[in-house]
Amino acid sequence: MNYPQRFSELPEYAFPRLRTLLGESEPGGNPPIQMTIGDPRHAPPDFVGPVIAEHAAGFMSYPPNDGTPELLSACAGWLKRRYDHDADPEREILVLNGTREGLYNASMALCPEAKNDRQPVILTPNPFYQVYAVASLSVGAEPRYVNATEATGFLPDFTALDADLLDRTAILYVCSPANPQGACATMAYWSALLALAEKHDFSIFADECYAEIYRGEPPVGVLEAVRATGADPERAVAFHSLSKRSNLAGLRSGFAVSGPGNIARMKQLRAYAGAPLPLPLQMAATRVWAEDTHVEENRRLYAEKFAAAARILPDQRIPEAGFFLWLPVPPAVGDGEQAALKLWREAGVKVLPGAYLARTTEAGNPGADFIRVALVGPLDETIDGLTRLRDCLYT
Repeated sequence: MNYPQRFSELPEYAFPRLRTLLGESEPGGNPPIQMTIGDPRHAPPDFVGPVIAEHAAGFMSYPPNDGTPELLSACAGWLKRRYDHDADPEREILVLNGTREGLYNASMALCPEAKNDRQPVILTPNPFYQVYAVASLSVGAEPRYVNATEATGFLPDFTALDADLLDRTAILYVCSPANPQGACATMAYWSALLALAEKHDFSIFADECYAEIYRGEPPVGVLEAVRATGADPERAVAFHSLSKRSNLAGLRSGFAVSGPGNIARMKQLRAYAGAPLPLPLQMAATRVWAEDTHVEENRRLYAEKFAAAARILPDQRIPEAGFFLWLPVPPAVGDGEQAALKLWREAGVKVLPGAYLARTTEAGNPGADFIRVALVGPLDETIDGLTRLRDCLYT
């Protein structure tokens, strides 16, 4: 059989790759502590289960592909509370079955076949959420990875790119707060990006799934910058989710918000290829998007763990937002893979090598000398894991 070659150079996904690295090695600490995957473990709102049970008969029917009016209104209400953004629920919001679906299918719906008579480019931060790369390859675009390093504030400096490359750019992905570094785009950063998009005629896909997990001031969103600068609303598509905000990764409730032209094109594709959220889950999501008290408690729990991290690792950078630490590996230890193997074998702590979240460019792999540490477990487990990590790598 003949198979497509468009995905032939994709590396193995991060977590199978980690399993291969660790192999049959036994953990060197007891109990083993999992700090790899960003799977929220705080309690979700207690009303979710009863709402799903109350509407369980809805599993018998095909759900509305565009989302119920109640869910769309709840998403719009949250946008107003969080960003003071007025969105038309029916024309400017698209309900998603998790934002990964949206981040992928938005490229399918909005990336042109050519840009200025050449193959289009999709710009991606490096490190990055891996769906960005697959979306680029799926639409026949050339993915270009723009390193986000300490020198650039752990966000990519797209303004430093060559003008010819920007003229070929159709879409730019950016994640703020960034996964894995936790850096947040400022109003100045978003404004410069919107000006660049206008000048070179490309779209910004703003992955803001960690926007509600922060310490201090709420991170600025791209919608705020669109309003402040008077930019064309079609220039940006923002993506949001309940996965991190409300500890409901399995509920698969997300949405995209943009101008009506973008949303109409995305809805058209989704009518053919999307998997709508089951009706009982839409009913539960409606309640969750409308309620903020549990989110404040969620932030408080993360703040406790990051305060502990600052005490245990006083010489390391504590990010503004998100729930990961992005830790440099001491040169004496080696690279991220060597650090992950050492931590597992000697301390029983499982972390993710930073290289597995990035691609190698002419300037190197920006994740090679880092590890990503997820602070999603209970406080006592987090303190134990960070203490073992410190004693294994930093003393």
